[in-house]
Amino acid sequence: MEFTFVSGNLGLDLAGTVGRRRTGRVDLLATPADLARWTVAAGLLDTEPAVSDEDLARTAALREAVYRLASAARAGSPFEAADRELLNRAAGRAPAGVRLRDDGGLERTGDLEAALATTARAAVELLGGPRAVLIRECEASPCTRLYVDSSHRRSRRWCDMRGCGNRAKAAAFRARDRRDGQGAPAPGRTTG
Repeated sequence: MEFTFVSGNLGLDLAGTVGRRRTGRVDLLATPADLARWTVAAGLLDTEPAVSDEDLARTAALREAVYRLASAARAGSPFEAADRELLNRAAGRAPAGVRLRDDGGLERTGDLEAALATTARAAVELLGGPRAVLIRECEASPCTRLYVDSSHRRSRRWCDMRGCGNRAKAAAFRARDRRDGQGAPAPGRTTG
C-alpha cells in the first residue's frame, strides 16, 4: 500500500487516504498498522506510534470532517458546526515535537494524538486562511482527492501529474486515436 502526499496540505493528504469516494471507495487506513505507517510516511513522526482500533476510528472521523470542511470551503458553503468543533478539538492538542539533533538532523517525536494535532493544525490554517479558495478536486475519474492549486495560473486539473494527470492525458490520446482511426486513413497509409 502506497501513500501519496500531493495535496499541498497535510490535512488534505489525510482526507486523501480515502480514494474513489463516489465509486468503489478505497480506504488506505484500513487497519491500525496502516495509520501508524502513515504518520511516518507523512513525516509527522520518526517512529510508528501505538495505534488502537479506537484510535483508527477517531482518525477516520477527523479525516471525514476535514474532507467535508474542505468540500464546503471549495463550494463556498458554511462549515458544519460539528465538523468544525471536531477539527478544532484535534488541533488544540499538543503537536508532534521537533528537535535538532547533535548531527544537525531533525528528530520528530510524539504519539498518534500529537501527529493528528499537527495534521489538524495544517487543515485549520488552510481552511481559515486565504488559500482555502484554492482547494480543488481532481478532475480525473474516479479520483476524488482534494488539493491546493498553487499553480501559477490556478489552472491545475489533477491532484498529481504523474498519476491522475498521466492517466487522463493517455485516455484523451487513445480517444483521439480511435476517432482518427474511424475517419480518414492515417498519413502515409492507403486504403484497399
